[in-house]
Amino acid sequence: MANIDLDKPRFDQNTYTGRAKHFLLLTNPLNLLASESDLDEAKKIVTEFRKTRKLPPGYDADKLWATKYLYDSAFHPDTGEKMLAIGRMSAQAPMNTLITGCMITFYKTKPAIIFWQWINQTFNAVVNYTNRSGDAPITTKQLFASYCAACGGALTTALYLNSKTKNMNPMFSRLVPFAAVCGANFINIPMMRSNELMNGTPVFTVPDGQRVGDSVTAARVGIFLVCISRVVMAVPGMTITPAITNWATKRGMFCHYPLAVIPFQLSLVGLCVTFATPLACALFQQRATLPVANLEPDLQEFAKKKFPKTTTVYYNKGL
Repeated sequence: MANIDLDKPRFDQNTYTGRAKHFLLLTNPLNLLASESDLDEAKKIVTEFRKTRKLPPGYDADKLWATKYLYDSAFHPDTGEKMLAIGRMSAQAPMNTLITGCMITFYKTKPAIIFWQWINQTFNAVVNYTNRSGDAPITTKQLFASYCAACGGALTTALYLNSKTKNMNPMFSRLVPFAAVCGANFINIPMMRSNELMNGTPVFTVPDGQRVGDSVTAARVGIFLVCISRVVMAVPGMTITPAITNWATKRGMFCHYPLAVIPFQLSLVGLCVTFATPLACALFQQRATLPVANLEPDLQEFAKKKFPKTTTVYYNKGL
């Protein structure tokens, strides 16, 4: 039991391989099938073990870790609240398979572009809000303004690019949804987490240690890293799939059965997203670090006085 620390991931987060293993378990779509009672039981088991350091009857180390990952997949790391199911990272693969598949299939008409970009940004807004960093509440007014800005940015980007690629190679048109999603990520994520950019995100002396304060600098870095991860996450499904589909179309694979392109693309997207989600999340540690010297002057001064031996602070960058 001395080797089990549930306050840290099971695998070494200083290596990409360790982070990939961690996020493969955390984003596993099968976690969505857990019932409310299963999740509440997982929370109870994790909470009790942290207090008593004793395994429940019938549990070994592997089962305890499986329970911990189920708990982590459903409960926010900062607030401890149960997250909305559709906003959990375990919902990314099934939801993005459907939405991305439809975006790269129905990309030729304005109504279709508007509808699926709106659906995608609505889903992204829920995910970004659900996986935000920190425990400070965000007002309904802020949420609405952020949501409108995110949707507006995505739709504007998609419609503009679609108009510019009409007379180009069909492959360019197929990549318009990807370009729109990339641009929208750099609007949607900062807007849905605007409260952090204004008020800062909590920083700690060690992971889950003493709170130093709220840092806007940490929020900016964390949000930027999340934007990069989300773009990388979208690359395989939204670039490889259109490329393969374009190749198959040129060779007449869908001449006799045009509608076959839909399940064909959904299958490719599903395969890509299932692995791209955890592998992109693993690019950066979720519990990120920042040198004290990079904090705001007032936080630097506070940290040096109260925690003189601390040179690095930790924070949850979000997902």
